[in-house]
Amino acid sequence: MTVLVTGAAGFIGFHTCLRLLARGETVVGIDNLNPYYDVALKELRLSHLGRNPGFAFVNADIADREAMAQVARAHPGITDYINLAAQAGVRHSLSAPFDYTHSNIQGHLTMLEMARHSDKCRHFVYASSSSVYGANTKLPFSVEDRVDTPISLYAATKRAGELMSHSYSHLFRIPTTGLRFFTVYGPWGRPDMAAYLFAKAIIAGEPIRVFNNGDMRRDFTFIDDIVSGVIGVLDNPPVDDGVKPPCHLYNIGNNKSEQLMDFIGLIEESLGRKAVYAFEPMQAGDVKETAADISAIQRDVGFAPTTPISIGVPAFIRWFKEYHGLG
Repeated sequence: MTVLVTGAAGFIGFHTCLRLLARGETVVGIDNLNPYYDVALKELRLSHLGRNPGFAFVNADIADREAMAQVARAHPGITDYINLAAQAGVRHSLSAPFDYTHSNIQGHLTMLEMARHSDKCRHFVYASSSSVYGANTKLPFSVEDRVDTPISLYAATKRAGELMSHSYSHLFRIPTTGLRFFTVYGPWGRPDMAAYLFAKAIIAGEPIRVFNNGDMRRDFTFIDDIVSGVIGVLDNPPVDDGVKPPCHLYNIGNNKSEQLMDFIGLIEESLGRKAVYAFEPMQAGDVKETAADISAIQRDVGFAPTTPISIGVPAFIRWFKEYHGLG
């Protein structure tokens, strides 16, 4: 099996490539190494992936149609697609909206077109987000819930990706599966995400920004569990019965919503230092609580997260200290 993974130098993409390579798959990784966060971290991830002879890397923008056509010509054996490339971050979408339409809409459409014109496409898996639930107040969030009230452009672009995928499954019978990720964290994580930001500020003795005065809950999901879900889904493409579009949507989370302050407390404990808190109001585009109903992905592919934050946070901090040479 040859798997195309976009966003290969990203957090989830890197770990997904590692898992695929470990089981003997051939992986074509695509990333444009954009400077949204430290490119050196992305390059270090790629250096690890490049040690495996089954990995081929292409530096390209998924929204570049000619570049993707070239990838298709150069790698005609691609059977599976995992589209993880995206412009991430809710808050960044307030100041750079066109970055989101470029990557998350135009880029996603370009990848769907690439799969459409392949005669070998077995499955198209892509990243969505728990952000699509927007102003939904029903907990836990279920894939059966309405998702027509996005409260950020990021969420709106991720929902657009789901709708485009559904239409391609309907029109061209491409098996597609979207994964609504819930607050992923762990080793090699993004510097703009909460765990990394908190750890970095605590080490520097700087205040950590805690929104809604700390009254927030998140379904924190460890990266190893996320990757198990991605691979499990990849191996179980929707069946085309000739009637319904062959497409699925799943929540993928830890199935347990945690208090933000408990999460921060574990970071403090793992670092052996106390945080200085800067409590702030709720930010625009943010939500107070997320919680994933994962019954659908449990039923269909046997997904079962195994990593509580009491295990996952110390694992992240061990990597963080090593990466920053903190001993």
